[in-house]
Amino acid sequence: MKRHGHLFSKIVSFENLVLAAQKAQKTKRFRPNILIFNANLERELIQLQRELLNHTYQTGDYRTFHITDPKSRLISAPPYRDRVIHHALCNIIAPIFDKTFIADSYANRRNFGTHKALKKFTHFTRTSEYILQCDISKYFPSIDHEILKHIIHSKIKCLDTLWLIDQIIDRSNPQELILERFPNDDLLTPIERRKGLPLGNLTSQLFANIYLNELDQFIKHHLKAKKYIRYLDDFAIFANDYNFLNTAKLAISDFLINLRLKLHPIKTQLFATNHGVNFVGFRILPTHTRVLAKNIQRGKKHIRRLQNAANQGRISTNKLIASCQAWRGHLQHGDTWHLQQQLFSFLEV
Repeated sequence: MKRHGHLFSKIVSFENLVLAAQKAQKTKRFRPNILIFNANLERELIQLQRELLNHTYQTGDYRTFHITDPKSRLISAPPYRDRVIHHALCNIIAPIFDKTFIADSYANRRNFGTHKALKKFTHFTRTSEYILQCDISKYFPSIDHEILKHIIHSKIKCLDTLWLIDQIIDRSNPQELILERFPNDDLLTPIERRKGLPLGNLTSQLFANIYLNELDQFIKHHLKAKKYIRYLDDFAIFANDYNFLNTAKLAISDFLINLRLKLHPIKTQLFATNHGVNFVGFRILPTHTRVLAKNIQRGKKHIRRLQNAANQGRISTNKLIASCQAWRGHLQHGDTWHLQQQLFSFLEV
């Protein structure tokens, strides 16, 4: 396997840091901390560059909060200057790893995304008798730092770049405590091994894909699954052979031990596709595709909040209309014509 070197000079170049700052502030440039940073942009970027070159850069403390959408999740927001560094790093290393990813991994990749995943998933569902639908139990809090570093180090040999990557991984704030045990663990192993990546980091999204690329390669090349798709930690294999999928489930469970991960005991299921399958907020049936009711209700509440904000002058009417149009565009990926007529008539858009 080719290992890449001489990357750090590209990461710390002033041109790359400027590009990183532009990406980091996208849709958020009027926030006070970003306005302050941008008021002294050149000085701030030169200071970041100096810290990186001198290896004195240290990540700051995360601001954490919980969201319920629909389940409670801990979101960790890094300081803005750290977000600039995350973009600078990903600008250079993401293309390297992206070339190793399979074509059916859709999350957090340029020119992929939810709607393309839905289209492929729908095609697989309607051309297969059975589906093995899997979910990793508590994926982000379970990502093992030592294993993640080993995977990354096998692809990158630039020591300065590895120093920066290790800084970001090692400074991950504590996540949900996971006490799963695996073969050869002693009583303290689950506590002693550092694990967990913060939801909210650009680097976490990339690292999460890198980590499960090991599983992708196993399923495609060892199990030789012809119809496979993954979106983050939600993945599925389709086939007309029930026994093949049942055997695959056992093999996947065994393989995940190498990554210190486990399949979710409830969300992992093997069943006939004609019963209907839920994926990325839609329910795919043999003849049509519906939006999940919980997503409709969540979307309605969001638009109503925006309506109230527009009525009170806290946001512009244009922003309200843009949000409605974006959601309408999302709904159009299902068979939702009547829903759109009802919904957007109600919203008076």
